[in-house]
Amino acid sequence: MSKRRNPISWVPSVYFGMGLPLISLSIVSVLMFTDLGIDKQSITFWTSLLILPWSLKPILSLIMEVFGTKRQYVFITEMITASMFALICFALPLDSFYAYTLAFMAVIGIAGSSHDIAGDGLYLQELNTEEQGVYAGWQGAFYNLAKILANGGLVFLAGYLSKSYGIKQAWIVVMGICAILMGLLSVYHFFVLPKDKEDLVQAKQEKGDLSFQDNLAEFKEIFVSFFKKKYIFLYLGFILAYRLAEGFAMKIAPIFLKDPWGAGGLGLSNEEYGIIYGTAGTIAFIIGSILAGNFVARLGLKKTLFSLVCVFNIPFLVYLILAVYQPESIYLIGTGIVFEYFSYGFGFVGLMLFMMQQIAPGKYQMAHYAFANSLMNLSVMLPGMLSGWFCELLGYEYFFILVMLCTLPAILMAFALPFAHKTKKDEDDIIKD
Repeated sequence: MSKRRNPISWVPSVYFGMGLPLISLSIVSVLMFTDLGIDKQSITFWTSLLILPWSLKPILSLIMEVFGTKRQYVFITEMITASMFALICFALPLDSFYAYTLAFMAVIGIAGSSHDIAGDGLYLQELNTEEQGVYAGWQGAFYNLAKILANGGLVFLAGYLSKSYGIKQAWIVVMGICAILMGLLSVYHFFVLPKDKEDLVQAKQEKGDLSFQDNLAEFKEIFVSFFKKKYIFLYLGFILAYRLAEGFAMKIAPIFLKDPWGAGGLGLSNEEYGIIYGTAGTIAFIIGSILAGNFVARLGLKKTLFSLVCVFNIPFLVYLILAVYQPESIYLIGTGIVFEYFSYGFGFVGLMLFMMQQIAPGKYQMAHYAFANSLMNLSVMLPGMLSGWFCELLGYEYFFILVMLCTLPAILMAFALPFAHKTKKDEDDIIKD
């Protein structure tokens, strides 16, 4: 019997491998295409569509449960992702680079989503409940480290290199670094990930097609039971509204920060963006998330949900103020962005806990949470696809007014949203009273 590997040898690296492709597709690609002269409407539409596979996880997981093992999916999808990043390097010098790059990124999206499913599944399969709690912090830390590297360090590097080698060559280097990192992760995980247990592999081989039919029947039961939950359509409307404003703002904000003053933007360089938005902003997000967790733990979700929704949505006002006054002070711009990111992290906890505590509970808790999470991603993807069109139609000032109007549905719903399930905190408060 082989000795069990310490989870610290693979948990951080697996979750770093989750973060890098998603951030590269959802945010960094926006900056790259902006630098390469693609128009806002096209950028926001296609880069938003690229994250669709993360909304299809329930369907992908059904297939993955039958074919292959979680360990295999992790290092294979990492190698596929590395290969696609490498192909992007070869595509960027071409005249028709945009179409080829989007195609390769679409493959990264499917591989990245599959990697997420396999990585989470491996985590749950190999770690007991106590260990899952112990290593949860490592998950978030290394996922956010990937975000800092991609949206901070690599964007900074692109700006720095562009001064000597040109903008296209700079982004080729950045995509090449992503390819190398994902390739190294794949090789590392091939040797380090826990070996597939023979009984699990044999069980999969014996089930074959029958397993697919069983899984399909179970999927149907999970799907139907999800929509029979109390208040479910009200709750789905709430989670779609929660991130509606963010969905419009998240694709336009990086473009707005980089656009020159004459075009209504703030004229940040890639280096300034990488430090302020990609690095300091992400750190503020992490701090906000930690503080929000303590805040909710002390008072309970029911008492804090309205304030969390407000903290999440109202600070988008920062972008409207920046669009109106277009300050030149990098410190003033940085302060506004860090404040918005801190608020974003603080308020985002409310949505995640709401899905866990009010939508997920029941027989299929994990699957129903995955459903809610997938629908939540759609609430970001669909507005993002339209954001470029609205921005070009309205201009930055009126666009961010539209964003603020989109915050109202979630705030109004949170004010009187019924709770289907009492939390332990609510029960403790009743006992005290």
